[in-house]
Amino acid sequence: MSEHDFHPRVKQLLDGDLTLADLPPELRAEGEEALRLLAAVDRRPVAFPTMTERVMLAVNTRPSPAGWRRMLEPREIRLRIRPWVLAPALALAAALIIWIAGPRTAAPAPSLVTVRFVLVAPEAKAVSLAGTFNQWDARATPLVRTGPNGTWTATLTLPAGQHQYAFVVDGVRWVPDPGAPAVDDGFGRRNSVLTL
Repeated sequence: MSEHDFHPRVKQLLDGDLTLADLPPELRAEGEEALRLLAAVDRRPVAFPTMTERVMLAVNTRPSPAGWRRMLEPREIRLRIRPWVLAPALALAAALIIWIAGPRTAAPAPSLVTVRFVLVAPEAKAVSLAGTFNQWDARATPLVRTGPNGTWTATLTLPAGQHQYAFVVDGVRWVPDPGAPAVDDGFGRRNSVLTL
């Protein structure tokens, strides 16, 4: 350990957040050394009066250019607006706004596809579906048990495109669809992929 790398608890001691008695026994020697080093530091304020005075004197005595002084002085500005000039200018501005914000071709509505999700999980007490289409909310899309053999189903209408999803069994176990391709989700699990 270098001479300036102290344990975080010792740094709290130096900041005044802890006392030496608050440190664990194995850090007390390091804490005492840090306090000795801190006591040896000269804590008198450092002042540079001659340099500060010279700089401020130079700043205050430097004349500002006449142009800046004239620009910074308050003055009254009067505008004369002639109606025969204002009307064409307003018409031109309105035409420009209409041209910029004019009618746009509406994007076609996304095509929708009805999809039936099926999972066979005879031991499950509840199954739901979480995916990109419901912001991965495990409670948003519950599946319904449709038979005695443990088949769970849900039918959704989704926009065309690619969707990732997973089944959530009993609220805790995330299961990829065994009948669909899967990708790594970046968190150590697999997500099923549905392309419509």
